[in-house]
Amino acid sequence: MPERESVSHRVAQKVATLEDTDPTALDPPLHAVVDTEALDGLFRSSDRDETDSRGTVAFDYRGYTVRVDSSGAVRVSESTPTAETKKQPATNSMAD
Repeated sequence: MPERESVSHRVAQKVATLEDTDPTALDPPLHAVVDTEALDGLFRSSDRDETDSRGTVAFDYRGYTVRVDSSGAVRVSESTPTAETKKQPATNSMAD
């Protein structure tokens, strides 16, 4: 059975898709913003009891809010603008 794609790779791919570019062209690269080894390690499958695992990791990257839930599902959506910069609602998003 092939190994599942890493969470950090899926995050980069989703952001690149939203920006219509290649993941290697993202600047700054994801690893410059978040510790990708730690992120992947949190969601690497193991022998632990999955029912005890709950929570979400969230961070901002390139104007998007990235959320990864305990199942490893990745959701990328435009960051909500602050009151000072709010001009229009966020509409682009991508989820597993």
